[in-house]
Amino acid sequence: MTSSIRKVFQGVASRQQMFRMFDRHSQRPDRHLGDGTPLYAGEWFEIAEAAHDYMFEVLPPLWIRGSMFAMREFLTGSVTSVFFALRIDEAIRYFHGYCDLSDQASVEAMRVAIIDRESRPVRAMTRGERLEHIWSTTADDYRGYAGPRWPAEARGKRTVLIYGGKEGSFLKLLDDLTDDEIAAKLPVQLRHLPLTIAA
Repeated sequence: MTSSIRKVFQGVASRQQMFRMFDRHSQRPDRHLGDGTPLYAGEWFEIAEAAHDYMFEVLPPLWIRGSMFAMREFLTGSVTSVFFALRIDEAIRYFHGYCDLSDQASVEAMRVAIIDRESRPVRAMTRGERLEHIWSTTADDYRGYAGPRWPAEARGKRTVLIYGGKEGSFLKLLDDLTDDEIAAKLPVQLRHLPLTIAA
């Protein structure tokens, strides 16, 4: 899995949603075995000003650079939370991202990626953003990871519970959801947003 920069939630996360998304991969089966850097590095989402200010006051930051600061507690390896206050279309907006500080360019790359993504004139979502939003908003009891009963090539991949009507409920790989299944999992206000190709 690559550490690409990716938006994992559409809209402004509430404080409760923010804390939940700080560890979106807590259920992964190899949590205490492997390096989680590729899972977390590059994830970002928008937060409210009050949440941004609260996180600034929790602990003295590791560093402050202009309108950005980093948490001194690392999540995994050299990955930590970086908080951004960015001017986009004449408004100050607030974001959380996980940056791998072993890569000196990671923070600036994320800042540029967020501004680029959020400066687009049309509200739209890529397929990847839709899947990440579904993962971020699905309760732990209804999401998980493919275990030993799955084919070898699927093991360890993310799964979500699908409601199949007369067929009943069943688990399906997140990446294999059809467009109709994605639409059914998204909140009503996001279902009809245009689908864009990742830049």
